[in-house]
Amino acid sequence: MSGPLHIVGGGMAGAEAAWQAARMGVDVVIHEMRPNIKTFAHRTGDLAEMVCSNSFRSDDDEQNAVGLLHWEMRAAGGLIMEMADRHRLPAGGALAVDREAFARSVTAYLMQHPKITVQHAEIKELPKDGCWIIATGPLTSQGLGAAIARETGRDALAFFDAIAPIVHYDSIDMSRAWMQSRYDKGETEEERTAYINCPMDRAQYEAFIDALLAAEKTEFHEGETASYFDGCLPIEVMAERGRETLRHGPMKPVGLTNPHQPEIKPHAVVQLRRDNALGTLFNIVGFQTKMKYGAQTSVFKMIPGLENARFARLGGIHRNTFLNSPTLLDDRLRLHARPHIRFAGQITGVEGYVESAAMGLVAGRLAAAEILGQNLPPVPQDSAMGALVHHITGGAEARSFQPMNVNFGLFRPVDGLKGGRRGRVHRYKAYTDRAKAAWASWLAAQDMSLAS
Repeated sequence: MSGPLHIVGGGMAGAEAAWQAARMGVDVVIHEMRPNIKTFAHRTGDLAEMVCSNSFRSDDDEQNAVGLLHWEMRAAGGLIMEMADRHRLPAGGALAVDREAFARSVTAYLMQHPKITVQHAEIKELPKDGCWIIATGPLTSQGLGAAIARETGRDALAFFDAIAPIVHYDSIDMSRAWMQSRYDKGETEEERTAYINCPMDRAQYEAFIDALLAAEKTEFHEGETASYFDGCLPIEVMAERGRETLRHGPMKPVGLTNPHQPEIKPHAVVQLRRDNALGTLFNIVGFQTKMKYGAQTSVFKMIPGLENARFARLGGIHRNTFLNSPTLLDDRLRLHARPHIRFAGQITGVEGYVESAAMGLVAGRLAAAEILGQNLPPVPQDSAMGALVHHITGGAEARSFQPMNVNFGLFRPVDGLKGGRRGRVHRYKAYTDRAKAAWASWLAAQDMSLAS
């Protein structure tokens, strides 16, 4: 196969796919409809714009599956991870970034690469020839979504994601709130004080739950059902599952001591995480919501310390589209019916920024290898990348397929390891050691193929 690699969508997956292919010597054309055609969630025309959160989650590459994905992407020279590291913000053991600086940097690197061209136009039909990656993400345009549905012979599957609000730091009352990471986690003082904490006593919590449940919510269109991804549930949906749910979720009061009242343990705690390098914006952690704007303002101002909060962005909800990948894609992320087309990112049924970028990295390398005439083996299943690919292309049950974050439950067991909580530490370390070796071997085989 000859010619350039065409990538539809300039989000996390499309940006990483373009970077990987270009580094391998392949010409790349990114087709990104923004800013000419806007979406509900995006605010700029930058590539790799972060929408729902500014966090890449845990960076622990020995005891956490998403941290292992970080390691594998760094080992492969991933642009997304390089820019995330460059624009990192204090967040305890998590990897959070200045989202605007991050997206600007990714955009600049891709625009300046001599083998990458960006065309700002909408692709409405599936291409009939060439080498393509569809990485349109959860907000696939109506035209292209209809074309995909026609080709696959089934209705597009969908779920809903909610977005958390962002608050101006100077409007937070720090005489009531304080800065601390849970259990003082972090190697530096900045890391150990990465979160703003707003405490609630029992009466305040109960009043907050009452207001949350009574608030006006965004209604769905007729015929649409509210199917949510469990990792991004609106807080009011969590509250509907039980009044104590939030206290055991994003509002859990553990690992924190209020310096204003050190002798009193709060009943619940709302946390805010820095959203930009300046420290002028903070997002409310886990507070994605589908409440109407007016209701959000009044309900969130019930939180101690946020009585006079000014919101840089309120929350919202948007529809995500994804394929039934186990029935439609092969182990190289190619569409069975049109193998010149690959899919990558959230549209394949992975969930999260890191997972989306990871599938872009795999798709970009596989597509570039095909163009260059290489015969690459499948991505090793024992790597975190391979565990995800295996899950979405055949490991999952097609009838009940739903978006999935990377987790150690997707990994093949390691023989001879004990169970239990203590055994889990050794088991996870065994998973990561095996994954790193498998991934390094796959990368080395590709490098050798390129060199020859």
